[in-house]
Amino acid sequence: MNQATLHQLKVFEAAARHGSFTRAAEELFLTQPTISMQIKQLTKSVGLPLFEQVGKRLYLTEAGRELFTTCRQIFETIDNFQMTVANLKGLKQGQLRLAVITTAKYIIPRLLGPFCQLYPGIDISLQVTNHEMILDRMMSNLDDLYIMSQIPDHFDVNFQPFLENPLVVFAPANHPLAQEKNIPIERLGEEAFIMREPGSGTRSAVQSVFEEYGVKVKVKLELGSNEAIKQAIAGGLGISILSRHTLLGDAAEFSILDVQHFPIKRTWYMVYPAGKQLSIIGQTYYQYLLDAAQKITEQGGLIPDHNYSLITPHP
Repeated sequence: MNQATLHQLKVFEAAARHGSFTRAAEELFLTQPTISMQIKQLTKSVGLPLFEQVGKRLYLTEAGRELFTTCRQIFETIDNFQMTVANLKGLKQGQLRLAVITTAKYIIPRLLGPFCQLYPGIDISLQVTNHEMILDRMMSNLDDLYIMSQIPDHFDVNFQPFLENPLVVFAPANHPLAQEKNIPIERLGEEAFIMREPGSGTRSAVQSVFEEYGVKVKVKLELGSNEAIKQAIAGGLGISILSRHTLLGDAAEFSILDVQHFPIKRTWYMVYPAGKQLSIIGQTYYQYLLDAAQKITEQGGLIPDHNYSLITPHP
């Protein structure tokens, strides 16, 4: 390994993460032959194969998996050093890697604008996905912080609740039940229902409530995004249960039905693996998010759609 370079390790890490030389080349703005050459030289330095190809898919060998873990540790150490130096200079520079549950995309991007204004030297990488994919990313230690609604029960993590995320019954604005009060939950069984995809935290929470009260709904559609569900509701295809935060900017198109046992109380958490040491930039965003969430709560639980830039907590 004495002949291995940091550049070769970066190329290898990208190829291992994507399982593809082509995608690694796209990410690093290199040609595919350059990627192949760097991997070949690194393999020679290691003395063992790092990849094996089955069909069109690349898989890491045992040596490759060990090197991938080592690369992640090396780059995290370098990132922390760069942040420490920047902090000593009175600066905040570097990259913040976030992975957030789908429902949080209505809040987190709105908070990133003011954060970037406070710390213009910080670059943001934001991944928006469902609960299962969040867990996959966490197990691979791909991000600094994870925003989720359900704490993993089979993975040792540190977590901090920071904002309520109530799930409510969405319907078109002109729905016959829109003016009724205290609607029995069993009544939902008579409506065409639109559900999130399997693996979604929202779907899991909704199914738990329906099972608790013996409610069976007629699932007419399964959709993989809240925006698609909202469009389906607006088009009169049925009703659904979504985070109240998804209503931002669209209140005129929808009604929230007053149904027994709703809203379902949910909370967003900041989560990261136990034993992981947050970088300085991760710690900075962690505290920022706590301060911002408190301001949101004071404003009634939602960021005003036209005025979110007013949320500027102290660094």
